[in-house]
Parts: sequence; C-alpha cells; structure tokens
Amino acid sequence: MKKILVANRGEIALRIMKSIQKMGIKTVAIFSEADRNAPHVKFADEAVCVGPAPSNQSYLLGNKIIEVCKQLNVDGIHPGYGFLSENADFAEAVEEAGISFIGPRSKAIRIMGSKLAAKDAVKKYDIPMVPGIDEAITDTKKAKKIAAEIGYPILIKASAGGGGKGMRVVEQEKDLEDQIKRAISEAKSAFGDGSVFIEKYVASPRHIEIQVLADTHGNTLHLFERECSVQRRHQKVIEEAPSVVLDAKLREEMGKAAVRVAEACDYVGAGTVEFLFDENRNFYFLEMNTRLQVEHPVTEFITGVDLVEEQIKIARGEVLSIKQEDLKIKGHALELRVYAEDAMDNFLPSVGKLEKYQLPHGEKIRVDNGFEEGMDVPIYYDPMLAKLITYGKNREEAIQLMIKAINDYQVEGVSTTLSFGKFVFEHEAFTSGKFDTHFVKNYYSPEKLQNEVEEESKLAALVALKQYLQDQKKLRLPITEARA
Repeated sequence: MKKILVANRGEIALRIMKSIQKMGIKTVAIFSEADRNAPHVKFADEAVCVGPAPSNQSYLLGNKIIEVCKQLNVDGIHPGYGFLSENADFAEAVEEAGISFIGPRSKAIRIMGSKLAAKDAVKKYDIPMVPGIDEAITDTKKAKKIAAEIGYPILIKASAGGGGKGMRVVEQEKDLEDQIKRAISEAKSAFGDGSVFIEKYVASPRHIEIQVLADTHGNTLHLFERECSVQRRHQKVIEEAPSVVLDAKLREEMGKAAVRVAEACDYVGAGTVEFLFDENRNFYFLEMNTRLQVEHPVTEFITGVDLVEEQIKIARGEVLSIKQEDLKIKGHALELRVYAEDAMDNFLPSVGKLEKYQLPHGEKIRVDNGFEEGMDVPIYYDPMLAKLITYGKNREEAIQLMIKAINDYQVEGVSTTLSFGKFVFEHEAFTSGKFDTHFVKNYYSPEKLQNEVEEESKLAALVALKQYLQDQKKLRLPITEARA
C-alpha cells in the first residue's frame, strides 16, 4: 500500500494517520464543512471535503468516499470506529472497487453486527453465554414463559443494538409486556430493526473485553483483556488494562474463548470480544466489535504492539509477526475519555468554543487528541474531544499519574468529563478494584462532584494565601535588616 484514506474524523483519524505515516505510507483525510480546519485535515498529505456538517451528508456517504479513493489512486481505506466501520455493505463495496478495507470481511461484520446471529455463530464453539433465548421475540405470552423459566430480573436487548438503546431491565412479570413494546419501538427507531431477545439479567457485572488479532493465514491470537466497567448510560468512560479481577487461569480461559469467537466467523484483522463477568467469577459472551476500539491504547501500552500498524500489515496479506507466547503483560494502563459533556447535568453534551485548550505532557502520558484551542466543538458528532492515557509499572502509579495529568489538562469554554474522571480515580471503590458497571449509579452524583470541586477550591485558596504571606514576609525582610 502506498496511499491510505482514513474514513473518519477527530482524534481517531489523527491517531491512525500517525501509524500510517510511520510506515512510510501517504495519508488522505476526508472532512465535512464543519471540520475544515481540524487537526486531522492539516496533518494528512491530502484532504478532501465530502459534504456538509451532518454525518449523513458527509462521513456516511460510502459511495462518495470510494469515488474519492478512485480519483486519488488510494490503495486502502481505514474506517476507524463509528461511522462506516461496522457497515458490511460499505466493506463489501470497498473490496469490489479493488480497494483494501482495513478491517474484517463483510461476512464477519454481518454476523457479529447482529447479537442473535453472533450467539448462533458461536454456539458450537463452547463459548459461555448468559441464560436466555437466542431468537427474536414479540409474543408476550412466550416472553413471560421464558422469563419465568430463567427467573427475574431479566434483560430485554435489541439484536442490532448498542450504546444501551433498546435495552430494558424487567424486575417482575407485570412490567414485561410494556417494556417489550418500548424496547421494540426504541430498537426500530435507533437501528431500523425491532428484533429483541431476552436473557437473564446479571445483577453486578463487570465488563471485560479481549483484544484479538487474526491474519489471512489462519493465525489468531489475543492481546489480553481490558476492563471497561465504569460507564454512563451503558457507554464506557474509563478503561484499563489489565483487569484487577482476573488471575492467570481466568485470563487464559477468556483469551482462548475470544479466539474461538473470532474463528467462529472467520475473522480477519483487529477485533474485540466482549464478556460479562459476574460476582461468582463466571464470564459470558456479550458481543464482538468488528473494528478498532476506542480504548485500544491501553492494550498498546501493556503489550508494546501498535494495533493500527498490525491492521495494515494484515490487510496487506502479511503473516502475523507475533505469536501468542511472545506476548506478556508489562505494567498497567488507564484511559479516560475526555468528552465535551456536563457531568453536573446528566452528562449532556456541551458545545461551544474552546477558549482555552492545553494538553498535559510527560513521560508515560499519551493524549490521542482531535482538537485545538480556538476551535468550536460541533453539535453534529460524538462529543469526545480526546483520550487521556497513562501508564505505570503498576496500577497505583498509573492512577497517580492520571490524576496529575487531569490536573494539568486545561479546558475553558465547554464542560468536560475531566472532573468526573478525577472523582472516579480518587474514589475508594475504584482504587480498591471493588466496582462493577453500576459504579456511577452506586457512587456518583453531581452533588458529590460539586462538593469535591468546592473542597479543592478552598484548599487551593488556602495554599495561595499561605504562599502570598510567605512572599510578603520575604519582601519585608530586607527592610528590617536595613533599619537594624
């Protein structure tokens, strides 16, 4: 490959381009009118505007993106995550156009894009699954019968879902009919597919995922786990690697299960197999994400593997250069997604101009960033500004470095999740490792965050006053000596 187009924007487009450039390959950026002056556009060797700000008029125009590739003699397309990254039709169209899609084949995307199809595909591979029914259901009587068999509480899930949409927890039978109707309606609205299914609700789960890599020569390996249990609205905010709850035996079992999931759909490229992990240390297959994950940097830190570089090598038809026995966990890494969201107001998006935007720097601190000071945060896209990642020889060191990096991160003009991140990293439940996906519900409230912010402000004022008095004392000292 001599030229790769990155069909994305923001921090992930820039991060991907850095690996492409490092490999000596030319980069092409696409951008909407809202992103004309974005860092990823300035960084690329070539850049093309593909339409107005709304993503359905720009970043989601697969045919237009392919046409740009043909005009510029592009060899490969990297989709990043979001937008067209898990669109099987787009992947197929890219291949048909004679361009390499830097990701899995369309067949794998289709299978794993449907939770029901994914469950069906992995059945014969001895993968643990949450008790429930693996078929779409609309019949309330049948749903009540299944729910009674597996026991309440149960979880209604959209087959084509993600991000918590079309998902309902039902505690008792009298609520089942209404909740199924709501879930079907929400799934239809969000995904154009109203298929829902039922499974046992795991009350105190942790969200643990395994990174996999597979080449076109039949080799598949895993790069250990990431813990992604701190979430808001069923979406991740903080991730780490490795997880504090897995021992060597469980890590190996989950890694092997993830490899079997990848093999079940003839997977090629980088992918992530997600599991629920319950209080009894059982793990259950949840889904597979057929793309690069937002949280991939923590895996890169603990393994020393550049996942984007590996994706490109696989797309070029190369054999994996690493073997399972070569991989070892070294140290600990944490990631905070820095969203333009107001943690004091139910994490609602915060748009506006970045009046001040200064990033933390230092050894073992990485910021995958997509913005610059003076830029506007647009309302059209996901509100993530950047990802803040820290690495330490152990978890405690990584946490302390993260808190320092958060303090050094300066943002004015929009609200961000930085203060929320600090709240989590300083919380005893997190530092002790005794938390699950209910962390926000159990421990966080805007009032608690406000109290912490006020306490920090008081402390900062006292420190400033003490420093002022000391400075005044030093200034007065020479005068006293002169009089003597």
